[in-house]
Amino acid sequence: MEHGSVTIGIVAGEASGDALGAQLIRAVQERMPNARFAGVGGPRMESAGCELWYPLDKLALRGIVEVLPRVPELMRVRRDIYRRLRLANAPLFIGIDAPDFNLGLEGRLKRRGVRTMHYVSPSVWAWRRERIDAIARSADRLLALFPFEPALYENAKLAVTFVGHPLAAAAATVSSRRETRDLLKLDWSRPVFALLPGSRMGELEMHSELLLQTAAEIFEAQPEARFVVPLVSREAREFFERAQYELQLETLPMTLLYGHADHALRAADVGIVASGTATLEAAMSGCPHIVFYRVNPVTASIVKRKLLLPYVGLPNILAGRFVVAEFLQDHATVANLVRATLNLYDDTVTRRRLERLFAGMAKTLAADTATLAADAVATELRMAGVAC
Repeated sequence: MEHGSVTIGIVAGEASGDALGAQLIRAVQERMPNARFAGVGGPRMESAGCELWYPLDKLALRGIVEVLPRVPELMRVRRDIYRRLRLANAPLFIGIDAPDFNLGLEGRLKRRGVRTMHYVSPSVWAWRRERIDAIARSADRLLALFPFEPALYENAKLAVTFVGHPLAAAAATVSSRRETRDLLKLDWSRPVFALLPGSRMGELEMHSELLLQTAAEIFEAQPEARFVVPLVSREAREFFERAQYELQLETLPMTLLYGHADHALRAADVGIVASGTATLEAAMSGCPHIVFYRVNPVTASIVKRKLLLPYVGLPNILAGRFVVAEFLQDHATVANLVRATLNLYDDTVTRRRLERLFAGMAKTLAADTATLAADAVATELRMAGVAC
């Protein structure tokens, strides 16, 4: 920047957005040292230099019914962020995912002449196609992670930039599994299963008991089995350990990690993965896996009526067909997860086929994400009259 510091507003809603935000902040500040970022994020964004007005967990919510009690608080947070950005005379706001929170804030700022970017297209290809026009009204530019997404917005008055998915840049190599097991001190000869319950506390509450009971039955069938569970925070780890204690499953051979879902997935023969970004992370880690998810029954019925695709896992969406098994809501039972996991573990041919398929997906998603996203930020700042 040539004329002093410029405040850029930024709001991420969950752990995956925190990673995207941190990468973006570093790339922008490398070329614009006086750019100042402030808003909502997690430890990665804070480490990259973002001033956090609110922590990530303020927005890390899921579902429809589940969010309703928090709406008044969320509205207060949104009003406060809007007020702070106006006081700072921020020329640009970047909303990372969290569309239910960010799009409203983006729209209000845009009407006041602030340039707005939305990073990560909402799942308009899977459900709520009507959101396309709302996104175009709220954002000046959309940064898309998947190559098929720009075409969806062709008829909307919205600039869309495909930036690739950063997970693809770190896609697993052939040697990753052995190296990661050495790192985690896991025996190469034993079966290893990754259990990913989700990053939000609501997901942990819904999924921990299910995964622990599934692991117990897998262990009964495969006494050599070992389990790796990445948990995003101390609170998440304490919740999971408490569930383990209450189920009297403390003796299960489990390695609990703080974060490092990539390590868990690269070490595993098979993953049991809650639907979301983690399913793409499993694919980019070369980990054969199954997908599961549970939500409040009312939320499930609302979403089911709006779904446009028969699958929810990102690998299936990218492939345009079922390549990994999905067990949603009432089908997400211990018996189904155990059977599908052990069947996949026993089927070496299918696991190798999936690994090759996932490697191909990584190539289609690979791009210099940080540079492309930083270019888009520079363009929007110039549109706002800021010299870059």
